[in-house]
Amino acid sequence: MGSDLNITKDLQDYILNHGHSLHPVQKEIINYNESLGNIKRMQISISQSQFLHLIIKVSNIKKILEIGTFTGLSTLSMSLALPDDGKIIALDKNEQTDKIAINFFKKAKQEHKITTLIKPALESLVEIKEKFELIFIDADKGNYKEYYEKSLSLLQTSGLIIIDNVLWYGEVTLKNNEDKITETIKNFNQFVSNDKRVEKIIIPLGDGMTICRKL
Repeated sequence: MGSDLNITKDLQDYILNHGHSLHPVQKEIINYNESLGNIKRMQISISQSQFLHLIIKVSNIKKILEIGTFTGLSTLSMSLALPDDGKIIALDKNEQTDKIAINFFKKAKQEHKITTLIKPALESLVEIKEKFELIFIDADKGNYKEYYEKSLSLLQTSGLIIIDNVLWYGEVTLKNNEDKITETIKNFNQFVSNDKRVEKIIIPLGDGMTICRKL
């Protein structure tokens, strides 16, 4: 049986340099996040932004829901892939990072595609009634199962749910790890693995992404 490559830093740099080029404002967000210290880990990786861009393009997606926005890299990456009449609703509870993200959206001339809702995501999800073709989940891990269930109800048939951080720095494989978040993610991954409502695959981009297609 074939095996996956061990991705070294040199190989990672090679992959990124030969993939989809970043928009100047995407680069600005990445540089800004570098100044934030450890919290920058909340940003998606460049390879994930490239993947989201391509999957939106090839799937002709026009309506997206995002749960967890931070300073806007994932939102902007998806918005840039949408047609001019595309739409993203982005959920987050942090007013400060929302203002920062909106400034980046305006600089990239993408604000007409993006609506941000600032309150706990579970509250926003109850209020949303429309259907989406893609839902991206990258928020507090303790609510992942609730976000997933709400997302399934808001997703069109054959639509995609993409969930970030499902490999949690590789700690999901550690048998004696007693970290609460790690256990939460492991339980969530098992739940999705057993879910017959979707087809699913985990890909090792960034901190791990699960891609689910609603049946």
